[in-house]
Amino acid sequence: MLKVRKREEPWKWGALVVFLGALLFSLVVSALLLAWQGKDPVYGMDILWQGSFGNLWALEGALLKAIPLFLCSLGVAVAFRMQIWNIGAEGQFALGAIGATWVALGFPNLPGYLLLPMMFIMAFILGGLWAVIPALLKMKLRVNEIISTLMLNYIAILLLDYLVFGVWKDPTSFGFPMTPEFTSGAVISGIGDSRVHWGLLFCMIVGIGLWAFMSFTRLGYELKASGQGARVAKYAKIRYGFLVVFVMALSGGFAGWAGCIETSAVLNRLQPSLMVGYGYTAIVVAWLARLEPLNIAFASFLLAALRVGVENMQLELQIPAAFGVIMEGMILLMVLAGQFFILYKLERKKSSQG
Repeated sequence: MLKVRKREEPWKWGALVVFLGALLFSLVVSALLLAWQGKDPVYGMDILWQGSFGNLWALEGALLKAIPLFLCSLGVAVAFRMQIWNIGAEGQFALGAIGATWVALGFPNLPGYLLLPMMFIMAFILGGLWAVIPALLKMKLRVNEIISTLMLNYIAILLLDYLVFGVWKDPTSFGFPMTPEFTSGAVISGIGDSRVHWGLLFCMIVGIGLWAFMSFTRLGYELKASGQGARVAKYAKIRYGFLVVFVMALSGGFAGWAGCIETSAVLNRLQPSLMVGYGYTAIVVAWLARLEPLNIAFASFLLAALRVGVENMQLELQIPAAFGVIMEGMILLMVLAGQFFILYKLERKKSSQG
């Protein structure tokens, strides 16, 4: 017989073991799903590896997808640290893209050194304001932020569709829903001859800045302390209501920056194909990384590479697009279940002798 016993200290390498175990389990189940569909699982896993890490093109593709995913995940993690469940990064991402596009289309003749900062500022403002709405609803009307942030995602995406199908639609697009292409001053350029753009450097600066803010400032300390609950914050005389609004504005602003970078550097215009679920995947990344910025960078790249590899599998093996979502879901489920073994362990129960 086995019994559950709480560890005196959390398992030191538990997080890494749980994560690798979850990844291995996900790959094994994915291989079984491929075999169930009549595909060669070994060949399928080889395609997944080659599409994710097998060459420079794959690595560049993973980095491109990791950039918006990293920023959305940082925003989600900031809110989660305070136990504010922001599920609305997808909508905040869309509002950031809308804000950046408004600046790019409204001031096309400005030089890049003015236009790009204006796009980033507007993206942060709109993404942050979109996140402040559920924060105010939570504080004033006790509306659950999970519901309100989730519902606002749909409104934001429909607003984006309204703009690209309507007032911002390019008259020369042959009927396709997209805005006119941005001028050169509104486009984030690539690094050298690679496909990777300077948004990567921006991510590094934001990640280091957030780590420093959380580690060395009073406001960062108060934010982490407030994660113990509203009662603890009020007992410590911390402005809990202000922090809820602040952390949601910061969370939404980061997602807004992700939307700005993706619109400017990758698509060079606004169009519906921008919305590929980075905001939802960010929730998975934040939990996998245990809300730590450095871990978020690693997990963002890993899941981005997984996405690139699955896209390669779709082309080569003609598998459904949902295959990648299934893999992400299994990884998250196993990591969450594995948290049990970080805090507890199983021991053999000694049989009592009569």
